[in-house]
Amino acid sequence: MKELRQIRDAVIRALRDGGLAAEAAFPAKWAAERTTPLATVDVGTAEGRALGFCGYLGETRGEDGQVREVYGKRLEGVITVDIRAPGALECREGGETAAAVLLGTLPEGIRPGELRWEGLVWERETGLFLRRGYLRCEALFLAEAGEEGPAFLDFILKGVLRHEQSA
Repeated sequence: MKELRQIRDAVIRALRDGGLAAEAAFPAKWAAERTTPLATVDVGTAEGRALGFCGYLGETRGEDGQVREVYGKRLEGVITVDIRAPGALECREGGETAAAVLLGTLPEGIRPGELRWEGLVWERETGLFLRRGYLRCEALFLAEAGEEGPAFLDFILKGVLRHEQSA
């Protein structure tokens, strides 16, 4: 599901902007090579709902002056953020940085809910300390009907620019 990847990538960008190294989940090989805290991000569970009547939100006028229908949908889900670091203190500090980002500086389209952290553990497979967090959230997506008729353009996470999606 393309929307789940958009959520994951938006959280990774926000964590990086907040000063924490971040990548997509399942680091396996390269996680053990880290010397600073690393957050790995994945979207665990997600459930979608249309906004408005059948997703219809109304009309908007584009930069070209054309009127387009706007549709929306909402996903409720859980984002998993694992912090790994060579030392317990670095892992704890990475978790504090991640918590500040997750509760305060995510894109407009991701509305944070409950944030829960597990206790700090030593992960034998990677030889690193691990702190696992779960953020319950709601993500809002918007789409416009295409110029040729009822065909939709892609649903885009609200507050994220379209050209960033190809990155």
